[in-house]
Amino acid sequence: MKKYALLYMGKAVQLFETDGDIKTMFHPDMIWIECPGEVEEGWLYDGKQFAPEGAPIVSLDELKDAVAAERFAREGVGIVVDGLQIETTRDSQALIASTGLSAVLDPEYRCNFKTVGGFVEIGAAQIITIAKAVRAHVQACFDRELTLLCAIEAGEYHDEMLSQGWPDSSPPDPAELQ
Repeated sequence: MKKYALLYMGKAVQLFETDGDIKTMFHPDMIWIECPGEVEEGWLYDGKQFAPEGAPIVSLDELKDAVAAERFAREGVGIVVDGLQIETTRDSQALIASTGLSAVLDPEYRCNFKTVGGFVEIGAAQIITIAKAVRAHVQACFDRELTLLCAIEAGEYHDEMLSQGWPDSSPPDPAELQ
């Protein structure tokens, strides 16, 4: 059984459920839109989605932009690798990638690497470990964004999902850094 809303001036004024062809049951000038089960009379329709009257209607593009912005923010919060707090901003990612390339090309490579806590001298193996961890963190952020975009497309997205499921990037316990 499908649920339909009769629209008048962008508002659901009547709900109707049927297995039949709604277009043949009523006058052709009546605008019936198939709707999800939670829609109630009085809800507004913006041409793509229903929302309760008074609730802000966010377009799908705005919602997708909000997810991308959240991913970008989560991507750059930093991670902890082997007790070192590492920045993961776009600039830091580029510097870490180039340092990682140097470590791959020269297994004896060493450098003074700047962490959130200051400079440390590290070698090629640790540089590669950091580069892999940063890449994994960033990829996990993009994977979460894709999951949320798929939920939006499937009509299964809920606002609280935006703050859930991102990779853990909480700052380390200060005792871990000693």
